Amino acid sequence: MNCEKKDLILYAVTDRHWLNGETLYSQVEKVLKGGATFIQLREKNLDEEHFMEEAKEIQELCRKYHVPFIINDNVELTAAIDADGVHVGQRDMEAGDVRAKLGPDKIIGVSAQTVQQAVEAEKRGADYLGVGAVFPTGTKEDAVEVGKEVLKEICEAVSIPVVAIGGVGAHNVEELAGSGISGIAVISALFAQPDIEQATKDLRSRTEQMLAK
Repeated sequence: MNCEKKDLILYAVTDRHWLNGETLYSQVEKVLKGGATFIQLREKNLDEEHFMEEAKEIQELCRKYHVPFIINDNVELTAAIDADGVHVGQRDMEAGDVRAKLGPDKIIGVSAQTVQQAVEAEKRGADYLGVGAVFPTGTKEDAVEVGKEVLKEICEAVSIPVVAIGGVGAHNVEELAGSGISGIAVISALFAQPDIEQATKDLRSRTEQMLAK
């Protein structure tokens, strides 16, 4: 499955932190209805069996909406359920090793904070890059902030699409205009909102306006 720039406009990363009695499935369906273009399933605390069960259900949902579905970090699970791809961090695995395990058709995303990391990831077979944190973020305590200058330099240094992640939301997405990104990856800007579907619609339209500038 190819990863196209239009798939990355509004990239939603799941987090069960804000379920409040809802299921993750129903929250993901709301972001898909609202216009999310890409879903990454991120689980830090589920055991393997429940993670697989959940991944299969959400994968089916994404197929229904024709939106790419990828898994955070877990290359084995990606292969086992034939997900569209995987997103790995710098420490998780070289993009080249992931490519060798998953074959040529899977989407591989890699996190990058520097131009050097970005260029290296592209060389080793990454399909897109997640760059951040571009703004201060509460979701990842260990997030390193990447300034907008560096974001722009990374976009200019690689030919694969770049998504900005970290603290991005409706209140500041416009600040990323002109950086060269293909879209934004968000967690709390969607999943922590009282009306998830409406928040997604709003952020999708603001992101499209920013990208058109």
